[in-house]
Amino acid sequence: MNKSSEIQAIDSTAISTIPRIDSVQTTNPVVSKPAETDDSKFKVDDISFNYLKAKTKVSYKTPKESQSFTLDIRMKKDSVIWMNITALGISVATGIFTKDMARFYDKFHGKYTELNYDSLSTAYNVKLNYDIIQSLIIGNQPFKKNKSRVIRENDYYLLKQKEGKVQIENYIGQNRKLKKLLLTEQPTNNKLTMDFEDFNSLNDILFPFSSLITLDYQSNVDQKFYQTVINIKHSKVELLDTPLEFPFKVPEKLLKKH
Repeated sequence: MNKSSEIQAIDSTAISTIPRIDSVQTTNPVVSKPAETDDSKFKVDDISFNYLKAKTKVSYKTPKESQSFTLDIRMKKDSVIWMNITALGISVATGIFTKDMARFYDKFHGKYTELNYDSLSTAYNVKLNYDIIQSLIIGNQPFKKNKSRVIRENDYYLLKQKEGKVQIENYIGQNRKLKKLLLTEQPTNNKLTMDFEDFNSLNDILFPFSSLITLDYQSNVDQKFYQTVINIKHSKVELLDTPLEFPFKVPEKLLKKH
């Protein structure tokens, strides 16, 4: 069974023009060559915690359709992410992400799927792994051990990295918080952009309560360009030291198929 086919990418209508998202506009124009900074002395202010619990509203939009739902999120930092999807007050699906695998139980349709991240990346036409998914929820820099080239430009720092065929651009504000992350996959030029907003104090930590996720890709089927835009808004976030549970129960008859 081709497991990646069990995950349906969000249905989009082809659009002929994709807006450029691979640059950041600054208030003042750059009038001189940007200065490179020693990345060993540059530290991004990531969010430090043991466990996280959040109530989140998610909406996505394509030229063809739009939908919205609520997520209950539980997380153990750098280890496991659990999500319960609710629509119209009814739990319709559960997902759990670990370092090496993503598992989904679609209660509404009675389907269970488990995928490694290579298959998940193929299904959504962009590089995905645990650290990237954790980043889109909390705004931490996903590639920390990767040697960076740091450029100082006016009111932000630009950290450039490369991970395999993926070029990574981290846009860091003066407060050392990740404001924008751009992943560009070669040679397809597919792009995943994360913009983090609504930074508010949470346990004396600046936390982004909103994020805008934009996926631009060229279809392998018809060679046309598609775009999906996802808005994430946390209505409540708790950073905890007390361990959380991550319940994930799937009917035995569905597990036997894998």
